[in-house]
Amino acid sequence: MISKQMGILALSLLLSISAYSQDGFTTNWDNGFKVESDDGDFKLKFGGRIMYDFATFGQDDDLDRAFGEYGNGVEFRRIRFFNSGTVYSNLSYKLQVDFAGGKISLKDVFLELKDIGGVNVRLGHFKEPFRLEVLTSSKYITFMERSMMTALNQERNTGLMVHDQSEDGRLNWQVALFRNGDGAGDDTNAGSGIVLGGRLAGVLPLKPESDDQMLHLGASFSFRNPDGDVIEYESRPETHLGPKYLNTGEITDVDNSNLIGLELALVNGPWSFQTEYARSKVNLDGTGEYSFPSYYAQVSYFLTGEVRNYKYKGAYEGFDRVKPNKNFGGGGAGAWELALRYSSADWNDGDITGGKLSNITLGVNWYLNPVSRLMANYILADLDEVGKANIFQMRMQIDF
Repeated sequence: MISKQMGILALSLLLSISAYSQDGFTTNWDNGFKVESDDGDFKLKFGGRIMYDFATFGQDDDLDRAFGEYGNGVEFRRIRFFNSGTVYSNLSYKLQVDFAGGKISLKDVFLELKDIGGVNVRLGHFKEPFRLEVLTSSKYITFMERSMMTALNQERNTGLMVHDQSEDGRLNWQVALFRNGDGAGDDTNAGSGIVLGGRLAGVLPLKPESDDQMLHLGASFSFRNPDGDVIEYESRPETHLGPKYLNTGEITDVDNSNLIGLELALVNGPWSFQTEYARSKVNLDGTGEYSFPSYYAQVSYFLTGEVRNYKYKGAYEGFDRVKPNKNFGGGGAGAWELALRYSSADWNDGDITGGKLSNITLGVNWYLNPVSRLMANYILADLDEVGKANIFQMRMQIDF
Protein backbone atom coordinates (compact mmCIF):
# COMPACT_ATOMS: atom_id res chain seq x y z
CA MET A 1 0.00 0.00 0.00
CA ILE A 2 2.75 2.42 0.97
CA SER A 3 4.68 1.74 -2.28
CA LYS A 4 1.54 2.43 -4.33
CA GLN A 5 1.00 5.74 -2.56
CA MET A 6 4.65 6.73 -3.05
CA GLY A 7 4.31 5.82 -6.73
CA ILE A 8 1.27 8.07 -7.08
CA LEU A 9 3.15 10.91 -5.38
CA ALA A 10 6.19 10.44 -7.64
CA LEU A 11 3.95 10.44 -10.73
CA SER A 12 2.18 13.61 -9.63
CA LEU A 13 5.53 15.33 -9.07
CA LEU A 14 6.75 14.31 -12.53
CA LEU A 15 3.55 15.60 -14.10
CA SER A 16 3.89 18.88 -12.20
CA ILE A 17 7.50 19.26 -13.34
CA SER A 18 6.70 18.45 -16.97
CA ALA A 19 3.80 20.90 -16.92
CA TYR A 20 6.21 23.73 -16.15
CA SER A 21 9.03 22.53 -18.42
CA GLN A 22 7.86 24.66 -21.35
CA ASP A 23 8.45 28.02 -22.96
CA GLY A 24 8.42 30.84 -20.43
CA PHE A 25 9.97 28.75 -17.68
CA THR A 26 13.55 27.85 -16.79
CA THR A 27 14.69 24.91 -14.70
CA ASN A 28 17.84 24.37 -12.67
CA TRP A 29 19.28 22.27 -9.86
CA ASP A 30 20.26 24.05 -6.64
CA ASN A 31 20.26 21.35 -3.94
CA GLY A 32 16.79 20.58 -5.24
CA PHE A 33 14.90 20.85 -8.54
CA LYS A 34 13.70 24.41 -9.21
CA VAL A 35 11.38 25.88 -11.82
CA GLU A 36 10.94 29.63 -12.38
CA SER A 37 8.91 31.67 -14.84
CA ASP A 38 10.71 34.26 -16.94
CA ASP A 39 8.78 37.10 -15.29
CA GLY A 40 9.59 35.78 -11.78
CA ASP A 41 5.93 35.48 -10.75
CA PHE A 42 6.12 31.69 -10.40
CA LYS A 43 8.85 29.88 -8.45
CA LEU A 44 8.57 26.17 -7.64
CA LYS A 45 10.83 23.72 -5.86
CA PHE A 46 10.63 19.93 -5.53
CA GLY A 47 12.70 17.96 -3.04
CA GLY A 48 12.83 15.61 -0.09
CA ARG A 49 14.98 13.89 2.51
CA ILE A 50 15.84 10.36 3.57
CA MET A 51 17.27 9.56 7.00
CA TYR A 52 18.09 6.00 8.02
CA ASP A 53 19.12 5.34 11.64
CA PHE A 54 20.81 2.59 13.62
CA ALA A 55 21.03 2.52 17.43
CA THR A 56 22.37 0.18 20.09
CA PHE A 57 21.57 0.42 23.81
CA GLY A 58 23.46 -0.51 26.95
CA GLN A 59 21.13 0.04 29.90
CA ASP A 60 22.08 -0.93 33.44
CA ASP A 61 20.00 -3.48 35.34
CA ASP A 62 17.83 -0.87 37.03
CA LEU A 63 16.76 0.67 33.71
CA ASP A 64 16.16 -2.80 32.25
CA ARG A 65 13.79 -3.58 35.11
CA ALA A 66 12.02 -0.22 34.79
CA PHE A 67 11.64 -0.02 30.99
CA GLY A 68 12.48 -3.45 29.63
CA GLU A 69 15.59 -4.57 27.79
CA TYR A 70 16.70 -2.72 24.67
CA GLY A 71 19.32 -4.02 22.25
CA ASN A 72 19.67 -2.79 18.68
CA GLY A 73 17.23 -0.94 16.49
CA VAL A 74 16.99 0.45 12.96
CA GLU A 75 14.44 2.70 11.29
CA PHE A 76 13.81 5.14 8.50
CA ARG A 77 13.60 8.21 10.71
CA ARG A 78 12.31 10.41 7.92
CA ILE A 79 11.23 9.83 4.32
CA ARG A 80 9.83 13.13 3.12
CA PHE A 81 8.91 14.72 -0.17
CA PHE A 82 7.81 18.29 -0.67
CA ASN A 83 6.73 20.85 -3.20
CA SER A 84 6.92 24.54 -2.34
CA GLY A 85 6.84 27.76 -4.24
CA THR A 86 5.42 31.18 -5.02
CA VAL A 87 2.52 31.80 -7.39
CA TYR A 88 1.54 35.17 -8.82
CA SER A 89 4.44 36.71 -6.83
CA ASN A 90 2.47 37.30 -3.61
CA LEU A 91 1.20 33.86 -2.59
CA SER A 92 3.52 31.10 -1.40
CA TYR A 93 2.76 27.56 -0.30
CA LYS A 94 4.31 24.31 0.87
CA LEU A 95 3.19 20.69 0.86
CA GLN A 96 5.40 18.21 2.73
CA VAL A 97 4.52 14.53 3.25
CA ASP A 98 6.36 11.98 5.41
CA PHE A 99 6.33 8.20 4.82
CA ALA A 100 8.52 7.06 7.75
CA GLY A 101 7.39 3.94 9.57
CA GLY A 102 5.17 2.87 6.68
CA LYS A 103 2.66 5.60 7.57
CA ILE A 104 1.70 8.76 5.75
CA SER A 105 1.68 11.98 7.77
CA LEU A 106 1.43 15.61 6.76
CA LYS A 107 4.12 17.98 7.98
CA ASP A 108 4.15 21.50 6.54
CA VAL A 109 0.95 22.21 4.62
CA PHE A 110 0.25 25.93 4.39
CA LEU A 111 -0.47 28.99 2.32
CA GLU A 112 1.20 32.34 2.94
CA LEU A 113 -0.01 35.75 1.83
CA LYS A 114 2.90 38.12 1.37
CA ASP A 115 2.98 41.80 2.23
CA ILE A 116 -0.59 42.15 3.46
CA GLY A 117 -0.63 45.57 5.10
CA GLY A 118 3.13 45.33 5.52
CA VAL A 119 3.13 41.85 7.12
CA ASN A 120 3.00 38.22 6.01
CA VAL A 121 0.10 35.93 6.96
CA ARG A 122 0.51 32.13 7.07
CA LEU A 123 -2.45 29.74 7.35
CA GLY A 124 -2.42 25.96 7.67
CA HIS A 125 -0.29 23.37 9.43
CA PHE A 126 3.25 24.48 10.26
CA LYS A 127 5.80 24.90 13.05
CA GLU A 128 4.90 26.93 16.10
CA PRO A 129 7.24 29.93 16.59
CA PHE A 130 8.98 28.43 19.61
CA ARG A 131 12.57 27.09 20.09
CA LEU A 132 15.47 27.74 17.73
CA GLU A 133 16.45 24.07 17.35
CA VAL A 134 12.90 23.15 16.29
CA LEU A 135 12.65 25.99 13.78
CA THR A 136 15.94 24.76 12.32
CA SER A 137 15.15 21.99 9.85
CA SER A 138 16.03 18.42 10.84
CA LYS A 139 18.27 18.48 7.74
CA TYR A 140 20.55 21.02 9.41
CA ILE A 141 20.52 20.29 13.17
CA THR A 142 23.89 19.41 14.69
CA PHE A 143 22.83 16.20 16.46
CA MET A 144 20.64 13.35 15.26
CA GLU A 145 17.84 14.35 17.62
CA ARG A 146 16.81 17.62 19.19
CA SER A 147 17.01 18.05 22.96
CA MET A 148 14.41 16.86 25.48
CA MET A 149 12.89 20.33 25.83
CA THR A 150 11.16 19.89 22.47
CA ALA A 151 8.64 17.58 24.19
CA LEU A 152 7.06 20.51 26.07
CA ASN A 153 4.83 21.23 23.07
CA GLN A 154 4.30 19.74 19.63
CA GLU A 155 6.46 21.04 16.81
CA ARG A 156 3.63 21.75 14.35
CA ASN A 157 0.07 22.86 14.81
CA THR A 158 -2.89 24.12 12.80
CA GLY A 159 -3.58 27.83 12.85
CA LEU A 160 -2.69 31.30 11.65
CA MET A 161 0.51 33.27 12.04
CA VAL A 162 1.38 36.91 11.32
CA HIS A 163 5.08 37.56 10.90
CA ASP A 164 7.67 39.85 9.40
CA GLN A 165 11.33 40.76 9.54
CA SER A 166 13.56 43.75 9.02
CA GLU A 167 14.81 44.52 5.53
CA ASP A 168 18.23 43.01 6.22
CA GLY A 169 16.67 39.95 7.87
CA ARG A 170 18.47 40.49 11.18
CA LEU A 171 15.33 41.03 13.27
CA ASN A 172 12.19 38.90 12.97
CA TRP A 173 8.95 38.44 14.89
CA GLN A 174 5.96 36.11 14.83
CA VAL A 175 2.57 36.09 16.53
CA ALA A 176 0.37 33.02 16.09
CA LEU A 177 -2.97 31.52 17.08
CA PHE A 178 -3.41 27.75 16.88
CA ARG A 179 -5.94 25.10 17.70
CA ASN A 180 -4.56 23.11 20.65
CA GLY A 181 -4.48 19.66 19.10
CA ASP A 182 -2.05 16.80 18.75
CA GLY A 183 -0.07 18.46 15.98
CA ALA A 184 -1.11 15.92 13.33
CA GLY A 185 -3.08 18.49 11.37
CA ASP A 186 -6.12 16.25 10.91
CA ASP A 187 -8.85 16.06 13.55
CA THR A 188 -12.48 15.38 12.59
CA ASN A 189 -13.61 16.22 16.13
CA ALA A 190 -11.53 19.29 16.95
CA GLY A 191 -11.92 20.64 20.46
CA SER A 192 -12.02 24.17 21.79
CA GLY A 193 -8.47 24.43 23.15
CA ILE A 194 -6.34 27.26 21.84
CA VAL A 195 -2.67 28.23 21.71
CA LEU A 196 -1.48 31.83 21.57
CA GLY A 197 2.22 32.25 20.96
CA GLY A 198 4.85 34.72 19.87
CA ARG A 199 8.56 35.04 19.28
CA LEU A 200 11.11 37.82 18.80
CA ALA A 201 14.61 37.03 17.58
CA GLY A 202 17.53 38.94 16.18
CA VAL A 203 21.11 38.49 15.10
CA LEU A 204 24.02 40.84 15.65
CA PRO A 205 27.04 40.59 13.34
CA LEU A 206 30.25 40.64 15.38
CA LYS A 207 32.43 41.38 12.37
CA PRO A 208 31.44 44.00 9.75
CA GLU A 209 30.66 42.70 6.27
CA SER A 210 30.98 39.07 7.41
CA ASP A 211 28.57 36.28 8.38
CA ASP A 212 31.35 34.21 9.96
CA GLN A 213 30.90 35.86 13.35
CA MET A 214 27.41 36.48 14.73
CA LEU A 215 25.31 36.44 17.89
CA HIS A 216 21.69 35.25 17.86
CA LEU A 217 19.26 36.12 20.68
CA GLY A 218 15.63 35.13 20.92
CA ALA A 219 12.69 34.90 23.31
CA SER A 220 9.30 33.24 22.89
CA PHE A 221 6.12 32.51 24.82
CA SER A 222 3.16 30.20 24.43
CA PHE A 223 -0.15 30.34 26.29
CA ARG A 224 -1.95 27.00 25.99
CA ASN A 225 -5.53 26.24 26.94
CA PRO A 226 -5.81 22.46 26.61
CA ASP A 227 -8.97 20.84 25.38
CA GLY A 228 -10.21 18.37 28.00
CA ASP A 229 -8.19 19.99 30.80
CA VAL A 230 -5.43 17.34 30.49
CA ILE A 231 -1.68 17.69 29.84
CA GLU A 232 0.96 14.97 29.62
CA TYR A 233 4.68 15.33 28.92
CA GLU A 234 6.94 12.45 27.86
CA SER A 235 10.37 12.26 26.26
CA ARG A 236 13.06 9.83 25.11
CA PRO A 237 16.77 10.33 25.94
CA GLU A 238 17.38 12.10 22.60
CA THR A 239 17.21 8.92 20.53
CA HIS A 240 14.06 8.13 18.59
CA LEU A 241 14.60 4.37 18.91
CA GLY A 242 14.75 4.42 22.71
CA PRO A 243 12.19 4.20 25.54
CA LYS A 244 10.49 7.22 27.05
CA TYR A 245 12.44 7.71 30.27
CA LEU A 246 10.47 10.86 31.14
CA ASN A 247 6.70 10.73 31.62
CA THR A 248 4.56 12.93 33.85
CA GLY A 249 1.45 10.85 33.27
CA GLU A 250 -1.83 12.64 32.67
CA ILE A 251 -2.13 15.86 34.66
CA THR A 252 -5.83 16.58 35.10
CA ASP A 253 -7.90 19.63 36.07
CA VAL A 254 -5.57 21.88 34.06
CA ASP A 255 -6.74 25.43 33.48
CA ASN A 256 -3.85 26.47 31.22
CA SER A 257 -0.11 26.28 30.78
CA ASN A 258 2.41 28.98 30.05
CA LEU A 259 5.66 28.27 28.23
CA ILE A 260 8.65 30.57 27.98
CA GLY A 261 11.71 30.01 25.86
CA LEU A 262 15.09 31.77 25.69
CA GLU A 263 17.61 31.31 22.86
CA LEU A 264 21.28 32.15 22.38
CA ALA A 265 23.62 31.12 19.57
CA LEU A 266 27.13 32.29 18.80
CA VAL A 267 29.11 31.60 15.63
CA ASN A 268 32.79 32.46 15.50
CA GLY A 269 34.30 30.99 12.36
CA PRO A 270 34.41 27.18 12.64
CA TRP A 271 33.30 27.37 16.29
CA SER A 272 29.66 27.61 17.32
CA PHE A 273 27.80 27.63 20.63
CA GLN A 274 24.06 27.27 21.15
CA THR A 275 21.88 27.09 24.25
CA GLU A 276 18.18 27.27 25.06
CA TYR A 277 16.03 27.25 28.16
CA ALA A 278 12.33 26.42 28.27
CA ARG A 279 9.87 26.07 31.13
CA SER A 280 6.26 25.00 31.23
CA LYS A 281 4.16 26.32 34.10
CA VAL A 282 0.98 24.27 34.40
CA ASN A 283 -1.83 26.05 36.23
CA LEU A 284 -4.59 23.89 37.75
CA ASP A 285 -8.25 24.85 38.06
CA GLY A 286 -7.73 25.33 41.77
CA THR A 287 -4.75 27.07 43.31
CA GLY A 288 -2.10 24.50 42.45
CA GLU A 289 0.58 24.68 39.79
CA TYR A 290 3.51 22.67 38.45
CA SER A 291 6.73 23.83 36.84
CA PHE A 292 8.78 21.73 34.40
CA PRO A 293 12.10 23.27 33.26
CA SER A 294 14.49 22.01 30.60
CA TYR A 295 17.65 23.31 28.95
CA TYR A 296 20.62 22.35 26.82
CA ALA A 297 23.99 23.79 25.80
CA GLN A 298 26.07 22.62 22.86
CA VAL A 299 29.35 23.49 21.17
CA SER A 300 30.64 22.40 17.76
CA TYR A 301 33.80 22.82 15.74
CA PHE A 302 34.56 22.24 12.04
CA LEU A 303 37.93 20.56 11.65
CA THR A 304 37.89 21.51 7.97
CA GLY A 305 37.13 25.22 8.51
CA GLU A 306 33.46 25.51 7.51
CA VAL A 307 31.02 27.84 9.26
CA ARG A 308 27.45 27.17 10.40
CA ASN A 309 25.19 28.98 7.97
CA TYR A 310 22.48 31.19 9.49
CA LYS A 311 19.32 32.16 7.57
CA TYR A 312 19.31 35.95 7.75
CA LYS A 313 16.60 36.12 5.11
CA GLY A 314 13.81 34.09 6.69
CA ALA A 315 15.43 33.70 10.12
CA TYR A 316 12.19 32.14 11.36
CA GLU A 317 13.77 28.98 9.98
CA GLY A 318 16.98 29.15 12.07
CA PHE A 319 20.21 27.67 10.73
CA ASP A 320 20.74 26.58 7.14
CA ARG A 321 22.72 24.12 5.01
CA VAL A 322 26.42 23.45 5.60
CA LYS A 323 28.41 23.50 2.37
CA PRO A 324 31.83 21.81 2.52
CA ASN A 325 34.77 23.83 1.28
CA LYS A 326 35.71 20.77 -0.79
CA ASN A 327 33.24 17.97 -1.45
CA PHE A 328 34.27 14.40 -0.81
CA GLY A 329 35.84 12.84 -3.89
CA GLY A 330 38.16 14.32 -6.46
CA GLY A 331 40.72 15.17 -3.82
CA GLY A 332 38.30 16.66 -1.28
CA ALA A 333 37.52 15.32 2.20
CA GLY A 334 34.12 16.95 2.70
CA ALA A 335 33.39 18.77 5.97
CA TRP A 336 34.12 17.24 9.39
CA GLU A 337 32.41 18.53 12.53
CA LEU A 338 32.84 17.58 16.20
CA ALA A 339 30.07 18.45 18.68
CA LEU A 340 29.29 18.15 22.39
CA ARG A 341 25.95 18.74 24.12
CA TYR A 342 24.69 18.66 27.70
CA SER A 343 20.95 18.66 28.28
CA SER A 344 18.71 18.36 31.31
CA ALA A 345 14.98 18.06 32.02
CA ASP A 346 13.39 17.99 35.48
CA TRP A 347 9.77 16.89 35.38
CA ASN A 348 9.41 16.21 39.08
CA ASP A 349 7.29 18.70 40.97
CA GLY A 350 5.00 18.14 43.94
CA ASP A 351 3.14 14.87 43.49
CA ILE A 352 4.22 14.60 39.81
CA THR A 353 7.18 12.26 39.34
CA GLY A 354 7.90 12.57 35.64
CA GLY A 355 11.60 11.98 36.17
CA LYS A 356 14.82 13.99 36.05
CA LEU A 357 17.11 13.15 33.14
CA SER A 358 20.47 14.51 32.06
CA ASN A 359 22.29 13.61 28.85
CA ILE A 360 25.83 14.08 27.59
CA THR A 361 26.07 13.63 23.81
CA LEU A 362 29.20 13.43 21.68
CA GLY A 363 28.69 13.85 17.95
CA VAL A 364 30.70 13.48 14.75
CA ASN A 365 29.30 14.72 11.44
CA TRP A 366 30.80 14.03 8.03
CA TYR A 367 29.28 16.19 5.30
CA LEU A 368 30.25 14.47 2.06
CA ASN A 369 28.72 17.32 0.04
CA PRO A 370 25.96 19.90 0.60
CA VAL A 371 23.17 17.27 0.40
CA SER A 372 24.52 14.18 2.16
CA ARG A 373 25.82 13.51 5.64
CA LEU A 374 26.87 10.64 7.88
CA MET A 375 26.29 11.18 11.63
CA ALA A 376 27.42 9.34 14.76
CA ASN A 377 26.22 10.13 18.31
CA TYR A 378 27.20 8.65 21.66
CA ILE A 379 24.79 9.45 24.50
CA LEU A 380 25.33 8.94 28.22
CA ALA A 381 21.85 9.17 29.75
CA ASP A 382 21.43 9.46 33.54
CA LEU A 383 17.89 9.07 34.88
CA ASP A 384 18.08 10.35 38.44
CA GLU A 385 17.53 7.70 41.14
CA VAL A 386 16.84 5.04 38.50
CA GLY A 387 19.85 4.22 36.33
CA LYS A 388 22.16 5.03 33.43
CA ALA A 389 22.35 4.05 29.77
CA ASN A 390 25.04 4.14 27.09
CA ILE A 391 23.55 4.71 23.64
CA PHE A 392 25.33 4.72 20.29
CA GLN A 393 23.51 5.70 17.12
CA MET A 394 24.34 6.48 13.49
CA ARG A 395 22.49 8.08 10.59
CA MET A 396 22.77 8.07 6.82
CA GLN A 397 21.16 11.23 5.44
CA ILE A 398 20.52 12.68 2.03
CA ASP A 399 18.28 15.62 1.13
CA PHE A 400 17.51 17.43 -2.07
